[in-house]
Amino acid sequence: MNTKIEKKTIIKIVGINLTLGLLLFGIVYINKTFFRPAFNETHLAQILTGSFPTFIAAFLISLCVVNPVLIRRPRLGRLIVYLGSLCIMTVLIIDEFESMSASKQYDIYDIVGSILGSLFAVLTYEYLHYRQFRIEKNDIGERGFKTTVN
Repeated sequence: MNTKIEKKTIIKIVGINLTLGLLLFGIVYINKTFFRPAFNETHLAQILTGSFPTFIAAFLISLCVVNPVLIRRPRLGRLIVYLGSLCIMTVLIIDEFESMSASKQYDIYDIVGSILGSLFAVLTYEYLHYRQFRIEKNDIGERGFKTTVN
């Protein structure tokens, strides 16, 4: 792992994470404004549109941890992703439990959404890491030496 981070790498990481943050707010807003009122007829639709913001929050915030790990490739990258996703999931679940006592509506589906969102982020990391490794392996095989991928 490089100890010095290039300015280009920092800009790339911050830019992607800002995009993920904007995407999070945009998707939650669209869900609240359009999907919930439009698909509120059945119980299943209410569950899905109600727990979707928690799912997408866990997924996209966990991807903010995945992003720098895939770009910088630290030695303990997998551990960082797993622990980061676990921490985000834990914070969202604790937030849901605190809403039980604060007269908000408690919903087990929000907890499930948090767990699934973090799990999908870990699976996304594993898939992208595998693809990155496979591309790098093919690149070494064709050229006989390793080239850096930025």
